[in-house]
Amino acid sequence: MTDMPEQLKKTMEKQGYHFVGRHSAVKICEYTANALRGKTLCYKNTFYGIKSWQCMQSTTAIGCNLACRFCWRTIPDEHDFKWNELNAVSEWDDPEYIIDNMIKEQRRIVSGFKSNADTELRMKRWKEANEPKHATLSLTGEPLFYPKMSALIKSFHKRGMSTFVVHNGTLPEALQKLDPLPTQLYISLQAPDEETYNIVTRPKIKNAWQRFLKSLEILRTLKTRTVLRMTLVKGLNMKNPEGYAELIKIAMPNYVEVKGFSFVGGAREEQRGLSLDSMPSHAEIKEFAAVLEKLSGYRYTAEHAVSRIVLLSRDEESEKNRIIDFSKIH
Repeated sequence: MTDMPEQLKKTMEKQGYHFVGRHSAVKICEYTANALRGKTLCYKNTFYGIKSWQCMQSTTAIGCNLACRFCWRTIPDEHDFKWNELNAVSEWDDPEYIIDNMIKEQRRIVSGFKSNADTELRMKRWKEANEPKHATLSLTGEPLFYPKMSALIKSFHKRGMSTFVVHNGTLPEALQKLDPLPTQLYISLQAPDEETYNIVTRPKIKNAWQRFLKSLEILRTLKTRTVLRMTLVKGLNMKNPEGYAELIKIAMPNYVEVKGFSFVGGAREEQRGLSLDSMPSHAEIKEFAAVLEKLSGYRYTAEHAVSRIVLLSRDEESEKNRIIDFSKIH
């Protein structure tokens, strides 16, 4: 039973979403599937040492209070499914229920890949995939709408799983209340200035830009690994690197991910106004990242050409400690 329109639920199920309770979901990532087939691993493996086949792509909230033009996810009609307030759900599920059933659905998904496990490597990965070690709360929507996020993170860590939480920056109150913090906390950096931000994110709430700036200020105070993730779209937000650099200096994250937009999924909808030409090449991403290096003082650390993404690190210590140490998760 989900707190969402039945037709939207059916549409998303056709797209591969597996729902958990009233408001959560998991869906297999392209790179998890590739890893189980013995193919390319994801940038999280290159940057942070995550085993792609043990990563569970998930969310604790289907809806969002932004409608970003570049988002590949389905954006529900705001008249049918409002997520502008923290009380969007009639009753919030308990953390243990969510985790148990996320893992159950993840196992259901990967069970279909056993037929591909025809080599020693693939069979080893398939067996390990049934015991996920990493939860990425970034599948769709805004996960911090879930009011029990701290307890959820704590439960994941008790199970020896690392957590990556991706936040859109519009809920500074929820961000400040997180305790414990996730293994790695992201804020999406969608634009270099307020005018571009409103064009790109199409916020459903008031004062979204001011709330976003407050979240950046909070991010610099948090004692965990922090990241700003940029999704750059040619002709839309791939401009004004000086503005981006100033925002980076406000947040002072450990890492900045400079990533190219992909013209897939919901981003292909005609009303978004995007096209294949909106996708920057990896060379263009590297060029933009190089400008950010000079303006922000961050340093080039790694890249993943298939994903068209470059990683910048704040300092030598961040660069040295970027691989996840699972022995320290508790």
